[in-house]
Amino acid sequence: MPSIYQIKPAFQNLLRPLVRRLFDNGTTANQITVLAGIGSVLVGAVIAGFAHHPWVFVLVPVWMIVRMALNAIDGMLAREFGQQSRLGAYLNELCDIAADCALILPFALLPDVSPWLVLLVTLLALFTEYSGVLGPMVGASRRYDGPMGKSDRAFVLGVVAAGIALGWISALWINGVFAIIAVLLLCTLVNRVRQGLKEVQQDGSSA
Repeated sequence: MPSIYQIKPAFQNLLRPLVRRLFDNGTTANQITVLAGIGSVLVGAVIAGFAHHPWVFVLVPVWMIVRMALNAIDGMLAREFGQQSRLGAYLNELCDIAADCALILPFALLPDVSPWLVLLVTLLALFTEYSGVLGPMVGASRRYDGPMGKSDRAFVLGVVAAGIALGWISALWINGVFAIIAVLLLCTLVNRVRQGLKEVQQDGSSA
């Protein structure tokens, strides 16, 4: 299934000169990973604290773009400049989980938006990422299959948040979008498990 994650190589090419400068200045992949995680939590806290002002949700699409860039940068520093580490693998997954929770949960504070739907999307996002992480445990690669991976969630939530900030969408529409996200997350979870198992089977048959 297609995913925004598939455009990541082109995005990385745009960032490559910046990544080189960061490396030359002594910046590490783990520093960028932690920065993205802490930044997401802080942005989420600000939005939650001022959720009664719809304009504050404009921070979501702005930060989602920054976070996507930071995630790409830390990956490039790790792979292309020899900074891969076991600690980095832990930080990458744990910071992503913290960021997802921090940026999704504030939507539950909006008037007439179902907190249960927001909580469901948050939990399914966590389960979906965990299903991807489980790939190496069964002999497959880390799975990033769509249709609702991290980059896809960032795009959809950014669009919804921009609509909230501009006063273009109602709580009914927000609930509808979150319901659709939940369904797509469930499909993503199943897809990652299926593709992981398929990958293992293909590797076994070719061995």
